[in-house]
Amino acid sequence: MVEIHLDGQSVDCEQVWQVAYRKSPVRVVLAESAREKMQESKDYIQGRLDSGEVMYGVNTGFGAFSSVKISDKDIEELQRNLIRSHSVGIGEPFSIPETRAIMFLRANALARGHSGIRVDVVDKILEFLNADVIPVIPQQGSVGASGDLAPLSHLALALIGEGEVWRGRDHVEVASVLQEKQMEPLTLKAKEGLSLINGCQVMTAVGLLNTREARRLAWITDLAGAMSLEALHGSRKAFDPLISATRPHPGEIKTARNMLNLLGDTSEIAESHKDCDRVQDAYSLRCIPAVHGAAKDAIRRTIETLEIEANSSTDNPLVFAADNKVLSCGNFHGEPVAFALDFAGIAISAMASISECRIEKLINPAMSGLPAFLAADGGLNSGMMIVQVAAAALVSENKILAHPASVDSIPTSADKEDHVSMGTIASRKLGQIVRNAEHIVAMELLCASQALGFLDPKRPSSAVVAVYDVLREAGISFAEKDRVYSQDIKKIRSMIRSGEIIQTIEKSVGRLEW
Repeated sequence: MVEIHLDGQSVDCEQVWQVAYRKSPVRVVLAESAREKMQESKDYIQGRLDSGEVMYGVNTGFGAFSSVKISDKDIEELQRNLIRSHSVGIGEPFSIPETRAIMFLRANALARGHSGIRVDVVDKILEFLNADVIPVIPQQGSVGASGDLAPLSHLALALIGEGEVWRGRDHVEVASVLQEKQMEPLTLKAKEGLSLINGCQVMTAVGLLNTREARRLAWITDLAGAMSLEALHGSRKAFDPLISATRPHPGEIKTARNMLNLLGDTSEIAESHKDCDRVQDAYSLRCIPAVHGAAKDAIRRTIETLEIEANSSTDNPLVFAADNKVLSCGNFHGEPVAFALDFAGIAISAMASISECRIEKLINPAMSGLPAFLAADGGLNSGMMIVQVAAAALVSENKILAHPASVDSIPTSADKEDHVSMGTIASRKLGQIVRNAEHIVAMELLCASQALGFLDPKRPSSAVVAVYDVLREAGISFAEKDRVYSQDIKKIRSMIRSGEIIQTIEKSVGRLEW
């Protein structure tokens, strides 16, 4: 059992992934240092309440109702009403791993001790998380400012014993599950409902999971590029370290090294065409360091931004007990996250687009010198003709999805909340971009392996051979005649997501650079 101690300061992408997918048993507990900070903050707020002070969100209404004073006897009902009224999420729910990540980050933000709420609130989130009582949270309904209000309200709704949770693939009333597990719902006190829903943890959690998948895919896209380069009799000269040293973007330098590592020194295919008269390759081969490298840099910066956000205080107002201040602010606005997620979506779309360009080169006899559409008996068989068409369709879909969500805004809450980030939309569409890109890269691997089959018995580099052989062992055989290629694509994509292809690369040439 791995035990993670939440202190509000040290969550990273790998921990979020570990909690979300539970590849090994994991338990999350609140660190003692966080307990002390939360208690200090709570005591400070209670003292100001006891003195009769009026504070937004503690004993007032919310949003446009911020000027309405609420009596002490109604404070608990105020917090319950907030959660109930804001639970207006729409559409399909987030997956269980996504919801676990959301719960983890919501607990971590509150653990920072800037909300003036009881330790019991974080303990209850972690009790649900550790007991695998996972709320059903609809994906749509957040504009990404004042926090992810609607989706986080569905999380809070389950904590107070209302709403639904997951049981297998079904949704059931949380009350019955709590009774079975002998767990008590949370009773909300002053400010606690507001603190549970102010923040960007939905967009951040979903964004972190998607960008981690994109990071894995970037390595495999390097491998796909290497396979295609071998099949197209491409040159290794574009990856010479002298070139990337003149343009020292980290991603470009590392990608060039990855390509040389993958292509190695021992390729019968390369040896067979070293004296050819081709001056230079198409951009989709020659510019792999520039394009793949830029995508890696964008993904890395996105993860860095989201990790900062994961360890940030996003409540309103924020409590600074040591400074004797309660400050109204806008830390719940999702723009830093929204910008980063939109940028990642653009980068991954471009990385998938250059992969499709290489597919087109592979099926085009004028560029490849291979049979048209990689068909063994063209005419009778269509070969990879529609594989490229499907890849083109996904590339075009990604172009639409890559339009930035963050350039949009619409006033809400009677124009009090007049500028919003749309960051949660950015995080959700990023997931679709990544899934499309995985399929496109799977299609490139399929076409490249088919092309290499035409070059037998000449063998490519050892790393390319290793992946080529793994694909063959998985049933992705050379297509002597047409078959249902969607099944091949599905199988290769599964191998991408399971890590099997990455593990094959690492056994051959070691870990690729990031």
